[in-house]
Amino acid sequence: MSDTEAIKTKTEYLRDVTSQLKEMRHYAQTNTETLSSHWLAFDAGEYKDKENAARFDALINKQGKLLDDIDLAIQDLEIAINHSEQES
Repeated sequence: MSDTEAIKTKTEYLRDVTSQLKEMRHYAQTNTETLSSHWLAFDAGEYKDKENAARFDALINKQGKLLDDIDLAIQDLEIAINHSEQES
């Protein structure tokens, strides 16, 4: 790191990470919607294939768990930001 680069405060760093997680959540939600449309096509749509439907269902559940975990991380970081700001 060069001498001219400013070191971020913990609060600034937490805000950056929270912003990145929110962007990741957006893409994770989009991925979930895409997986859901594929699942629907295999489950009840034009490509009826229960094996592939089950595979996409498992992926949707994993992606949903990721979304939940990202949401929890965002909430925890936002609480940490609020605490940090109140201490300042």
